[in-house]
Amino acid sequence: MLKILDEKFKTNKLGFLLQSLLATAVVFVILLVLDPVSNSAVIASLGASSFIAFTMPHAKESSFRCLVGGYLIGVIIGNLCYFISISGLVENIYFLDKHSAVIFCAIAVGLSIFLMVITNTEHPPAAGMALALFLNQAGLRAIIVVLAGITSLVIIKTWLRPYLKNLV
Repeated sequence: MLKILDEKFKTNKLGFLLQSLLATAVVFVILLVLDPVSNSAVIASLGASSFIAFTMPHAKESSFRCLVGGYLIGVIIGNLCYFISISGLVENIYFLDKHSAVIFCAIAVGLSIFLMVITNTEHPPAAGMALALFLNQAGLRAIIVVLAGITSLVIIKTWLRPYLKNLV
């Protein structure tokens, strides 16, 4: 027999609904502040973090250290790669100049992953944030919203943690 619904849902329907609504509210507020078209990758990363925070609130990837630390790394590396790519340092190196966006996007993700792993701040969407900030040209408003968004997410999740359950 095909089972479509998770067994946990049967015993925790209200929890599934409320925790999904919390993630919805976080993404809604972010969408009010950022332009969904020009910041789609940034919003997607924060949406993925909302999923992790509210469906796996007791998982390591959902901890304060991983959420905040991972995003700090993603924001710093995404900006660093973007500013190096436009600085003119690579324009005299043919292969780098011709493919600089692709190369720096890959470096932003790879370096973010490396730094998250060695600092024990692994949060997969934060590696995506490094890529998103590079692609969106790392605007100050987006950076502020990202950091405020992830901080708000951590505060809400920490405050509600005693009531939240791992759904996955």
